[in-house]
Amino acid sequence: MRYALVTGGSRGIGRAISLKLGEMGYHVLVNYVSNEAAALQTLSLLEAAGGSGELLRFDVGDKEAVASAISSWQQAHPDAYIEVLVNNAGIRRDNLMIWLEESEWDTVLRTNLDSFYHVTRAVLQPMVLKKYGRIVNVASLSGLKGLPGQVNYSAAKGGLIAATKALAQEVARKNITVNAVAPGFISSDMTDGLDEKALSKDIPAARFGRPEEVAAVVGFLASKEASYVTGECISINGGLYC
Repeated sequence: MRYALVTGGSRGIGRAISLKLGEMGYHVLVNYVSNEAAALQTLSLLEAAGGSGELLRFDVGDKEAVASAISSWQQAHPDAYIEVLVNNAGIRRDNLMIWLEESEWDTVLRTNLDSFYHVTRAVLQPMVLKKYGRIVNVASLSGLKGLPGQVNYSAAKGGLIAATKALAQEVARKNITVNAVAPGFISSDMTDGLDEKALSKDIPAARFGRPEEVAAVVGFLASKEASYVTGECISINGGLYC
């Protein structure tokens, strides 16, 4: 059995990625932190589609919680390892810099960037020992272009893209690829409250993207067919920013 871990895998883009990896034959570890009902629904959808998975609850921004959860899983599965990691979990706390509270900065950086370090470091050594792995980081248009009101989010996602490029060079000889995807406006919980009709006027594709469209790209990057693609950040934004 092959294993994949999707952080923030219970809803939106994370759910679509979990289902895509299940379709590819992976037993999916669906990470969540609070919404157990949504996580269970994702698991149900996985199984209904003929896949398999399990829930793995921890806060990606809490290094002790991450280490404990992944260590416990590995001890329970001594002959297995997580060969695909998708760092998807993320939050927004939008505010103009002049009013941005320290807590809004710290929370966003902890959940969106520190989590990359905590989770990736916990699963990387087995990948190196097995000489195979796929790491895909879900960044954002904000990390490439920067968006007003998202100084904290843009900093976190920009840092994630830079970390992707650096780590890719460290582990390429071990047959481990590290890539990122940078979604634009995708219909999900993260874009609830945005004026989709108004914003779509500025998108060449004239619409928001779907979580499944992001998952399709992640699925390719997680596949063996993408073995010569590493250190890349692929934009998924309908032509909004090239």
